[in-house]
Amino acid sequence: MTTNTFDKLAQHEFSVGVELPLDNDWAHFDATKGTPFGVPDMSEHHSRIQLADKLGFKAAWVRDVPVYDPSFGDAAQIFETFTYLGYLAGITDNILLGTAAVVLPLRQPWLVKKAAATVQQLSNDRLILGVASGDRPAEYPLFDVDFDSRGEQFRQSLEILKHGDNTLKDGMSLLPKSASAPLYVAGLAQQSPQWVGENMDGWLAYPGTPNDHKKRVELWRNVAGNKPYVSFIHLNLVEDDEAPIKRHRFGVETGVNGLITELNAMKDAGVDHIGLHFRRNTQLVKDAMQLIADKVLPHFHN
Repeated sequence: MTTNTFDKLAQHEFSVGVELPLDNDWAHFDATKGTPFGVPDMSEHHSRIQLADKLGFKAAWVRDVPVYDPSFGDAAQIFETFTYLGYLAGITDNILLGTAAVVLPLRQPWLVKKAAATVQQLSNDRLILGVASGDRPAEYPLFDVDFDSRGEQFRQSLEILKHGDNTLKDGMSLLPKSASAPLYVAGLAQQSPQWVGENMDGWLAYPGTPNDHKKRVELWRNVAGNKPYVSFIHLNLVEDDEAPIKRHRFGVETGVNGLITELNAMKDAGVDHIGLHFRRNTQLVKDAMQLIADKVLPHFHN
């Protein structure tokens, strides 16, 4: 099986990116400030994404969270996904821009198609369109969408994203005309692994240990061949380079050498790309990114 022609992530053997927001609000939550847990401070988002671009991180991943639900404890990067991607396209040069992931049942698919084409053109073909069926039941009544049928609605929306142009009549067209962004799926989106492998360009797998990923990668290769397999690490990079790996939910606390070890284990497991999530990080995000660029990325990026 081959990948999307315009999938720039697939051109790398193994790469490291970042997951937005580039904040460490989970590590430094202060209830006295009046901001609910999970709502990041976006005051430095402009300078930090430009730093990530400059330092050579390969991709920046944004979430699609329409409504903040305190029971989930995560407002993502605050800004609406496609609006934000257009902004990011204008202030960065090289970093790929990925969604992890757009909840298709909650969005009108033709507008998703147009928004993706817009970002793809504005970014010079840097978009990776990650999509999902969604997992927050409280959102669906707000959009008058049936939660239990989200798998079927996902398939219908994907059909429009991939083949909708073929259904337009009388000289109609969707503009702008852009290269089709690669389509990745988060989880299985209520589909079978075989269907996902045949219909998607890449997989956004939930965080786990290298051993977890080894099993999942084997499944993915069986149904999707060499298509990219992507996951994430919730990282707390401490200042001691020799600090051992301590595992926590969805990630690790460790020093530079432990991070190199963990990323090598991910690579050996067959993972193609890891996005680093810094909201647990105790030292400043910009300092952690600089440290990773200086001491970690040279081991993995040519």
